[in-house]
Amino acid sequence: MRLGRVCGNVVATVKADGLSSYKLLLVREVDPRDPLGGDGDASAAVYAAIDLVGVGEGEIVLVAHGGAARVDEGTARVPTDAAIVAIVDSARLDSRTTFVK
Repeated sequence: MRLGRVCGNVVATVKADGLSSYKLLLVREVDPRDPLGGDGDASAAVYAAIDLVGVGEGEIVLVAHGGAARVDEGTARVPTDAAIVAIVDSARLDSRTTFVK
């Protein structure tokens, strides 16, 4: 899993059946040492992910990638390689708190 920040959404009126019940969000990878990172690193990768937990724009999230994005019972047949699985409340790295919601 990776930490990311929700930075936008994707609207698709025509999509694969498995995707029809999910919001599609854009997520920017964040540095776990500084998840808020000011306004964010514009050079960090941005990718689309399905929302499994009901997040809002700007929130720090955990994203499962690859086969792990389809482990949830409801996503087994969803054509995705990225799924938002948690909203982060806090993060600690090397005995230092790097993020608190």
